[in-house]
Amino acid sequence: MIKRKDDVTKLFSMYESDFALCEETIRNHSKSFYKAFSKLPKQKALSIFAIYSFCREADDSIDVYRDVDRLNKLKRELDDFLAGKIPDRYFWRALVPVFETYEMNQQSFYDMLLGQEMDWAFQQPETQTELEEYSYYVAGSVGLMLLPILSDRPDEIRSQAIQLGEAMQITNILRDIGEDYNNQRIYLPKEIMERFDVSLDSLEKGTINDSFIELWEYEATRAEQLYSKAQTMLASIHKDCQEALLLSIYFYKGILNSVRQSNYQCFNKRNFVKKSQQLELYQKAKNYLKTL
Repeated sequence: MIKRKDDVTKLFSMYESDFALCEETIRNHSKSFYKAFSKLPKQKALSIFAIYSFCREADDSIDVYRDVDRLNKLKRELDDFLAGKIPDRYFWRALVPVFETYEMNQQSFYDMLLGQEMDWAFQQPETQTELEEYSYYVAGSVGLMLLPILSDRPDEIRSQAIQLGEAMQITNILRDIGEDYNNQRIYLPKEIMERFDVSLDSLEKGTINDSFIELWEYEATRAEQLYSKAQTMLASIHKDCQEALLLSIYFYKGILNSVRQSNYQCFNKRNFVKKSQQLELYQKAKNYLKTL
């Protein structure tokens, strides 16, 4: 582990071109995360960009390329990377100074890959518990990846980091119901659909009625509960990271409100937080942080 500031700065500068590609990746694929985390001190921001690029490759292996061999290759590369043999790809090279500087949670990287394997052999979750287990592997694991960069006490706030990832994943699911259905994936648990009398036929037709709204709000309320629990970790986050993390929470919670404002149209419209709303959330975050 490298601790001296000058040594860390020098190490990060050695991989400047690789970090530039990581930054381009997150800027192109997740404007909300980029806007939030680009406000971090440079080395912390670059570290998160590198982790995002690894996660992007894992996710794209299944969702874009539909290639489990590509995912398996990534897993072999992770084995090599952790053994000290650096694969020749930009995000692996960028992750070198990240792992040298921070005490990274190695298992969380494998858990992310397992989550993508679950998507490859996708089955609609039977229960809410199954949905949240899946959400851990594809998103809660990312929270654990980021914690060593954001806090000196990651073990104390492990559960909150997982809850944040799970909340974000449920938000993604609620935003993308129509898109996921077209890709032959229904992430809404069978037991919850039955409880609110929402059928597969109604999803196919994109029906937005009282039953659908009640189901949607049930899941949205669960996500908002998880966001609230996750927000309690802010006091254990580095001061220079608190605003970025809080913004990421507010931006993602804002997606839920955007869906509500569009009258729950999540079948043929991709909802997002508008710039005017982002400015309001920036001020809300600053006001909240004054209370810590």
